[in-house]
Amino acid sequence: MSLLELKDVTLKFGGLTAVNALNLSVKEGEVFALVGPNGAGKSTVFNLISRFYTPASGSIRFDGQDLLARPSHAVPALGVARTFQNIELFHQATVLQNLLVGRHRHRSTSALENIFFTPRVRAEERAHREAVEEVIDFLDLQPYRDQRIAGLPYGIRKVVELGRALATKPRLLLLDEPASGLSVEETQNMRWWIDDIRRQMGITVVMVEHDMGLVARVCDRVVALDGGKKIAEGTPAQVQSDPAVIAAYLGTSAVSKTASASGERQ
Repeated sequence: MSLLELKDVTLKFGGLTAVNALNLSVKEGEVFALVGPNGAGKSTVFNLISRFYTPASGSIRFDGQDLLARPSHAVPALGVARTFQNIELFHQATVLQNLLVGRHRHRSTSALENIFFTPRVRAEERAHREAVEEVIDFLDLQPYRDQRIAGLPYGIRKVVELGRALATKPRLLLLDEPASGLSVEETQNMRWWIDDIRRQMGITVVMVEHDMGLVARVCDRVVALDGGKKIAEGTPAQVQSDPAVIAAYLGTSAVSKTASASGERQ
């Protein structure tokens, strides 16, 4: 069953077609990747799903619900969480405080109850703290929980942003270049976390990623984009060897060289 489905989605900026009649579906429980060269439209697709952009045509459905009928601030309430290429954290707040922001959609107490800090507010606050501490333990963030974001290295900030998304308890997690800027060791840790997010937490993951090694290790299916159009779909191995994908990344001459090399080996 498809958890996320885009049908004939087109987005234009003036005369530029950023996404062109895109069709894709993501099954519940899988890890799915969007790949392609810079400017292919990958992050734009995330912005469409997040409702930052409205397509000129087409439909986007999450768990059968029409996302285009909802404003951007209502999307997280459905169970969709996202990280960004450029880390979006509160730099003067601590790791713990940033993760607690992720619990916002689960808050049900009124402003009046919060003013008087009623028993229901206290109980809810304890529940939020427990949920956040679980994320801190899962991502090995204990040494940093009370440190300000501004004083942390880039790799740890990436993990904190992942943690804030997980704190929302999503059903669908959109990861925008999770390995960007990470060391080899940090990328390996990211791989394990993505595996565990799917297996232990049951969260469906869609990622935009340039590191094809990471994509090959964690993803079930891949869609390749170029110029806003889908040019290939399949397993990581199938997409990496697709002539259209090779041409998009390396140029058409690379396709001829690959084909010649393949013929020589036969």
